[in-house]
Parts: sequence; C-alpha cells; structure tokens
Amino acid sequence: MTHVDRNAASSIDPIFRPKSIAVVGASRQKHSIGWAILHNLLGCEFQGEVAPVNPAAPVVHSLRCHTSVETIPGPVDLAILVVPSRFALEAVESCGRKGVKGVIVITAGFKEVGEAGARLEQEMLGVARRYGMRIVGPNCMGVINTDPAVRLQATFSATEPLPGNIAFSSQSGALGEAALSSMRDLGLGLSMFVSLGNKVDVSGNDVIEYWEHDPRTKVILMYLESFGNPSKFVEIARRVTATKPILAVKSGRTAAGARAAASHTGSLAGADIAVESLLAQCGVIRAASIQELFVYASAFSTLPVPRGDRVAILTNSGGPGILATDACVQLGLKMTALSPATQEAMRRVLAPEASVVNPVDMIASATGPSYEACLKALVADDHVDAVITIFTSLDMFDNVGVANGILKGIGATTKPVLVVFMGKAGAQEAIGLLKAAELPVYTFPEDAANALFALVRYRRWLERPVGRIVAFTDFQPERISAILRPCRAAHRTQLTLAEAQSVLEGAGIPVAPWREAADPDAAAAAAAELGFPVALKVSSAAIIHKSDVGGVKLKVRTPEDVRRFAADLLRGARAADPQATLVVQRMVSGTETIFGVSVDPKFGPLLMFGLGGIFVEVLKDVAFRVHPISDVDAGEMVRSLKAFPILAGTRGGKAVCLSALEQTLLRLDQLLTAFPEIRELDINPFFASPDREGCVAADARITLAE
Repeated sequence: MTHVDRNAASSIDPIFRPKSIAVVGASRQKHSIGWAILHNLLGCEFQGEVAPVNPAAPVVHSLRCHTSVETIPGPVDLAILVVPSRFALEAVESCGRKGVKGVIVITAGFKEVGEAGARLEQEMLGVARRYGMRIVGPNCMGVINTDPAVRLQATFSATEPLPGNIAFSSQSGALGEAALSSMRDLGLGLSMFVSLGNKVDVSGNDVIEYWEHDPRTKVILMYLESFGNPSKFVEIARRVTATKPILAVKSGRTAAGARAAASHTGSLAGADIAVESLLAQCGVIRAASIQELFVYASAFSTLPVPRGDRVAILTNSGGPGILATDACVQLGLKMTALSPATQEAMRRVLAPEASVVNPVDMIASATGPSYEACLKALVADDHVDAVITIFTSLDMFDNVGVANGILKGIGATTKPVLVVFMGKAGAQEAIGLLKAAELPVYTFPEDAANALFALVRYRRWLERPVGRIVAFTDFQPERISAILRPCRAAHRTQLTLAEAQSVLEGAGIPVAPWREAADPDAAAAAAAELGFPVALKVSSAAIIHKSDVGGVKLKVRTPEDVRRFAADLLRGARAADPQATLVVQRMVSGTETIFGVSVDPKFGPLLMFGLGGIFVEVLKDVAFRVHPISDVDAGEMVRSLKAFPILAGTRGGKAVCLSALEQTLLRLDQLLTAFPEIRELDINPFFASPDREGCVAADARITLAE
C-alpha cells in the first residue's frame, strides 16, 4: 500500500485524466444512473479503457461485464461507484485491493441522511486513505474533462458540454446538471467540471490547486455551500487569483435564528459577512446568482482584463445607450471623454443627427460600416479602456452585416469589447459569428456593464499590493496576560471596563486618560488629576450594558458633581454587582468610530471598523475582514466605508489621521493572534482626530471564551 501527499494536486490526476475506468454498478436499465454514466463515457468517446462491473449481467452496452473490480485484467486508474450505500464500503475496499488510484462515489445515503450515514462515510474515507486513494463525493454527479486527449464525461448528465477554457466546481449535483445545460445554451465551453458532493476527501481547495496549473483552464467557477478549510482556501485562492480569476456563488446569504450577541460587532456580523470578507481578501469575484456567474464568465473567458475603468458606449438606439450609461455610472465605471480626433473620425461616417460624445448614439440608420468605423476610432482612443457596443436589431436590419462590421472594427485590439444584441429574433447567425470570434454577447446593457465591472474589479486585485502582517514591538503580552489570568482563574468571560481598557493599552491602542475609583472621594480626586470635564462610567464584569443600570454620566464639571453622580452610579451598579467600581475618564471629542471583533464559528475572528453613532446603529456602515489582516487590508477597511468622505475631510473639513485608524486595526489583529481566547471586543466610541495624539478609545468591552 502507498500513501499520498494529501495536499498534492497531482494526487487527483487519475480522477481527471484516467487511462482506464471501472463503472461499478453499471446497469442495463435505460436512463438509470449506472446506465447513463457508462453511456456518456462511450458516447463522448473516452480515450481509454472502460470496464463495467455488475455480477448479475454478463454484458452491458456491448461490453463484457466483470463480477468485481478485482477481476478486471490490467490496471484501473478510476472507479465510479453507483452501488447502494450499504455496498459502498466493500466496493471501496475492493478498489483498494485492486490498486485503483481514484474513486468517484456517485451514491447518496451518507452524512446527508444522518449520523449512521456520516459514520459510513468516515469508514469509507479510512479505507481510501489506507490504500492511498482519493475520493470525489459521495452524493455527487461525477467529473468531466473535455481535453481531446481524454474526453472524459463521467457524469450522469444528459448534457454534452462544449469544450472551452472554464473549469467549474459545484458542491450541488442537481445545480451542476442545470448549470451544464445553461452553459451549453450560452455557448460557454468547459475545460473541466467536478461535482464535489459531500466532500469527504477531494475538496474545492484541491481542485483549485489542480486547475491552477492546467493550461486549458483560464477561468475557475465555483458554486459553494460550505468551506471545509477557510484559512487554506484563502492561502490557495490568493495565490491562484494572481494568475487566474476565480468567480464564485456562495449560497446561504441569510441564516434563520442567528445567535444573539452582546457586542455591536457580533450583532452586525450577519450570516454572510464572513463569506463576503473572506472572498474579498483573496481576490475571488463573487456573483449574486448562477445567472450572474455566467454573465461574468462570458467576459472572463473571452476578453482581456481592461487597463483601467474608462468606458465608451456605442449604440444605434438612445434608450439602451442610456441604460448602459446609468449602469456603468452606478457601478463606479467612468464614462470617458472622447478625444477630438475620435469624435471627428466618427462624424465623417455618421448622419448629422448622430451624437459623437460618450455615449455615442449612431441613431437607427447605422450600418455595419458605421459600426466598423466607429469601433476602430474608439479602440484607438487612448482615453478608452473598454467599449460596450449595442445593436438593437429589427427585421429590416442586416444583422450579419452589423456583426461583421463589429468584428472588423475591433480588429486585433487588446481592449475588451462587450457586445449587446437586443431583439435577437432572426439574429442567431450574427450572434454565432460574434461568439465564434470569442466575443461575449449579452441581451441587455446592464449585464454587459456588470461583466465589465467584474473585469475592472479583477484588474484592481491584480494591481493591489501584496500587503504584510504587522507585529508592533511595543506590544506588551505580559501585561495583557496579567489582566486575563485572574479572569480565567475566576471563570469569568466578561472583563470589566477597567480591565478592557488596560488590555487595549497593553496592545498599544491609545485610550483617553482615565483612572479607576472605588468610591466618590476617589472619583473626585481622579477627576481633579485628569482635568474637567470628565465622564463617569460603571466598571463591572456582571453588567454587560452600562446603560441598563444608568451607568454612564458625561460632561461632569465639578468635584461636587463628581461625588454626587459617583454615589448614585455606584449605588445602582452595586445592587447588581457588589464588586462594581467606576472609571473616571477625561472627556474627549472627534469623529466617532467603532472597532470590533466577533468570532464566526466557521471562519474564526472577524475584525470590524465603521463610523460610530447613527452610522453604526442605523446605517450599519461598517467593514469586516477575516483575521489575520495585512496592512493593505486595514487600509481598504478604512476606505471602503460609504461615509469615508467624512473621515477624509468633506466640505472643507480636516481629514482625520487615517494611519492611526489603520494602526488600531493592525494592533487588534496582533491582539487576536496573541490571545485567541478573546471572542468579542468593541471599542465604541473611538474618537478620530486630525492629530494622531487625538485619536483615542473612550470605551471598550471584551468577552473571553467559555
């Protein structure tokens, strides 16, 4: 028996490029799964040997049947199991004894049906690992490789896929079947396809690594229901997206019964936040639906990446041109100003009523030569990074002539050109010409704009600095440990305000000057030392929300008021917690922001940043990233807020010290690395100021793991 390197992409090569296949459970019953898989292997002309296995049938599909995998003469690279789940374990054991290298378990009835199925699945995995085999599935629809040297159609799908440069991984078999059919209808060609099913062994991470080095694969599509190893996914996807785009649909944007959270951060970190953040951090372009995924794929599989975000629109109808313009502007693409030379070149061939400013409206009299001349001028314009060309077709138009004009106008340009053919009745020949020339063709302008914006987003990812994880030398782990140790010894999960602010100081995060006080006289002395006005706040491990007990008093201006308010606050707090004390803190001002940490059960710690006050309570204008974050991630978090212009100094106001905000995020990240027992953390408010010295935390809450 051999043992494989579980992380080696080459270990799944026998699954995608087998030289010999056994179909265990091959059937004579037409349209059964055991019949369909064998039928597809033969019908698509698999370039290797196929051996059906069925002890009850001497011949299937004109091929001699074998009683077991072990009776097949010669080696078997891949076995496809279509036997009931109760026979699957013995079938995998038999494959192991035969020396099979890869197994696709089509059979259902494993962890998706309950605990007994889950145990059976793990036993099957144990057998496979003992023999050094890789498993796809169970509960899947199989794999496809359209390479002419392989021609592998090892699924029960009724669709014969078109060859192409798109690799597609689907966790759902049923959705995979529908997707294969849709891709063929849209003219999208596959390099490879895999239905992963329950992912007992071969995972999405494995196939991404495999496709990373496949020369026929230009674009990777993924339908995800779950992440097996999120941190590994980030590591792999970051590397792969530097050379090949990954486009993904992740189901589960909402979650019923999301857990209640004590912190602002926890309540804001909804079911989909971790996924959105993780995909953004590794350059994966997320689509909202399978339909949108294919809109993106049409562009990514055929077009170069634009060098910028300046777009020109060419149309023969004003309405669609306006729709395209609106869509581009709303997405943040720039409607570029065309050069005088470009405008003059178009004026020479268009009717006087036509408009040669962007969007260019050639009006309904435009012909194939009009499209040719105008596109030549647009793609030659240095102010244009990409073109959306729209043709509204009617029966009297020469659709093929327009298509040829578009192709001649584009020529050998390296700029992306997206085509919209509206009113496609009778235009199939023209559309076929465009698609044969590897141009994406859309029915509606908005789809073309969305696809172009996805290309621009990918360009921005490619140009993004790599970033680095920052470790600050003034970080004080011993000081923080000394604060947390007694909390853990007392089995406390909630830190007091004084403890939480001390932890922040130990991490190097500035806190507005403060003192802890146990009685009104000590509070008055602390206030005199700090300087008026001051804030008085209850500090208690038992009182999570200070406002619940009236535990905050702001802008206290005299020693007498400090004593009076301190007595009131302590009286109310100690009714709930006899150990409660006070924090006396100098009043500070600035732009309110919020920092936070919340732990997702699957993805681990999430860091949050947003504007405070109404922006967090009502508008929820916040940014999340999955820990650990780089300095580039921190900068993007700060700048990604809708209200970022407030921080940047809108309407003549002074910009706050952005580097102080970024550094606070990085220090929180270092805190999480050193102390993973922190489960929730809020700094709210953190006052941002133009001067670094004025950027300080004014309140904090920290919760530890049970």
